[in-house]
Amino acid sequence: MSRYPYCNASLPYADRVHDLIGWMTVEEKVSNLGDWADGAPRIGLPPYMWWSEALHGLSSTGPTTKFDDPKKPRLHSGRAAVFNGTVFANVINSAASFNETLWMSIGQAISTEARAMYNLGKSGLTYWSPNINVVRDPRWGRALETPGEDPYVVGRYAVNFVRGMQDVPGHASSSDPMSRPLKTAACCKHYAAYDVDDWYGHNRFKFDARVEERDMVETFQRPFEMCVRDGDVSSVMCSYNRVNGIPACADARLLSGTIRRDWGLHGYIVSDCDAVRVMALNATWLGYTAVEASAAVLKAGLDLDCGMSWIVQDGKPAMDFLTTYGMEAVRMGKMREADIDNALTNLYMTLMRLGYFDGMSKYESLNEKDICTNEHKSLALEGARQGMVLLKNNDNLLPLNADKHAAVTIRGPHAEVPEKVMDGDYTDCCPLFFCKCRPPCRYVTPLEGISKDVKIVHAANVTIYFGGINMHIEREGNDREDLLLPKNQTEEILRVAEASPNPIVLVILCGGGIDISFAHGNPKIGAILWAGYPGGEGGQAIADVIFGRYNPGGRLPLTWFKNKYIHQIPMTSMALRPRPDHGFPGRTYKFYNGPEVLYPFGHGLSYTKFRYELTDAAKGATVKLATAGRHCKRLSYKAGTLHATPSCPAIDVASHACEETVVFNVSVVNHGDADGAHAVLVYTIPPWEVAGAPIKQVVAFQRVFVKAGSAATVGFKLNVCKAFGIVEKTAYTVVPSGISTIHLENGDSSAPSSVSFPVKISFSA
Repeated sequence: MSRYPYCNASLPYADRVHDLIGWMTVEEKVSNLGDWADGAPRIGLPPYMWWSEALHGLSSTGPTTKFDDPKKPRLHSGRAAVFNGTVFANVINSAASFNETLWMSIGQAISTEARAMYNLGKSGLTYWSPNINVVRDPRWGRALETPGEDPYVVGRYAVNFVRGMQDVPGHASSSDPMSRPLKTAACCKHYAAYDVDDWYGHNRFKFDARVEERDMVETFQRPFEMCVRDGDVSSVMCSYNRVNGIPACADARLLSGTIRRDWGLHGYIVSDCDAVRVMALNATWLGYTAVEASAAVLKAGLDLDCGMSWIVQDGKPAMDFLTTYGMEAVRMGKMREADIDNALTNLYMTLMRLGYFDGMSKYESLNEKDICTNEHKSLALEGARQGMVLLKNNDNLLPLNADKHAAVTIRGPHAEVPEKVMDGDYTDCCPLFFCKCRPPCRYVTPLEGISKDVKIVHAANVTIYFGGINMHIEREGNDREDLLLPKNQTEEILRVAEASPNPIVLVILCGGGIDISFAHGNPKIGAILWAGYPGGEGGQAIADVIFGRYNPGGRLPLTWFKNKYIHQIPMTSMALRPRPDHGFPGRTYKFYNGPEVLYPFGHGLSYTKFRYELTDAAKGATVKLATAGRHCKRLSYKAGTLHATPSCPAIDVASHACEETVVFNVSVVNHGDADGAHAVLVYTIPPWEVAGAPIKQVVAFQRVFVKAGSAATVGFKLNVCKAFGIVEKTAYTVVPSGISTIHLENGDSSAPSSVSFPVKISFSA
């Protein structure tokens, strides 16, 4: 192999990749454009399988990651038997912690297990996670996989998880990003405007998301931009759906223009699995044949086509379209070899950075002992605890005193749940048809967790009911028809509550919100705890919260609407802002103007009470930005709110240096009796006279631990352009002149505490 310069580790990656591709025939090139890449044995290039998943732990979804069957421990693949990895709480749970350090730590733990699996010959180095689509509609079946409904929060989750997956210590940044080594390669998906799976005949394969440019910039693209620019992710996955008539994977403006040119992606773009086939067979876009669809996506900027290789047709796997029809496209003059070279360059540069060709000594000693370690299981437990959200706690029913209540009654379908309920989606126990189900390395059911503290008896003074929904109701490929619990559960909860001598505790397992108004307003249901899908350690985490070893500090990362919402607006309406012409309310907490919701975004109680106090310096601020007389933009104003339009209503963020900041401190006072963690969410409110602006928007957050009777000072430094910028209807991101507001609220409706102060922004020539 010494005669091939691409094998020379002393040469720059770019030179080696150029040499590698130069040796390949066009047939060999085309055979490496799919997720089952053939390699090129003639020149020593081994095959590679690109598709692995790591949403909240290593997953057997896809063909690459191979866990072994515990029933046949000697029939294992690779160098040693590995039955599963650590299963962390689902992403919606982790998001509820509002803890960026936790998000990065989870990414680091998963990537360590991934490198160990790779060393054992059981997995690859490229992982198509995280899912960072914003939850626009509460009926979406994949809400559990995502960080919620706020684009900024979703973006910050993406940045931290990706950094945890990818960053090699000492190499978090580089003057040459294309040479920066990667621990593993992450992938932000599904780009763009993807959040309809299957709703009353509207499925993701045929759905055309009609999106205004303002919503695209402000909501659907923002997390992806943050993932690429700030997280330096090495891959982006395009989605099945069309966006304004064009399949996402065939839209050159979205792929080559935005991801690669505008945001500066240092990596590759991959299709969602079988998205190219969908163009030709499902969406039938422009009547394209398989050959024409393959050529179109490559021209648009796609680098890799993931196929549905587990489907067998005529005795053979149904492989991806690019490797199947690429040569025919070349022969017909529809595909340039230079475009193939560009795609392979992006792919092999990524593998170079991963050490696929040279190894990476820092991680070569990792093995089966580094999977499911006590450290990782402890992190999974801590993550599940931090994501618990206390929704209701009348008369301080929780925490229960195990010494006082020696026995409890356990009811409900989720008390002793199988792994597929606690783990949720994308584990080694996923609900998709091509997955096999095996338990996590440690799995604690709610019943097992509770039984460590008290006896479980048929009739006791205290009853805990475990209810919720599961993967039959919310999952990939299946959107919800309503926001209710199954009717039989609602009826049973009411019967149990009525029969109990004391108010009961209700624990809800779900990803998306559920209308449990019947429980919230019922005095016989004293406490409600949202546990999400808390992963392998979930049962222990629930018990720790119920019995007071852990004070819940999570806050909802999405709004819990009442079920009447489903009659107010169809799931297929993509607009975020209200549409009075159709009678549609706005979407998410940023724009919703309909009837009262059940639990707002950011809601979350504690076993103690927190209040906010601003320092004297944070009672108001004035910011003056220089415009040099040439960057002013118009604004839309509400009718009758201004006597005269300002000479410079707003400035264009893209044309400004954006160095100005607002700095302030807030004191978080714990005036209760229990130590606890609290997530401080900072919102900005645009000037009230600006039309079409968000009601408020999250611009920063920190999680802080405060002992009972003490206070902690939390400091924030807000970039004016990022924190006060809004997207005008022309799709420019602008900073408006006038008085904006910085607003903080503690999320506790029973003892609300909020502080605000004005920020006056003006411009000078």
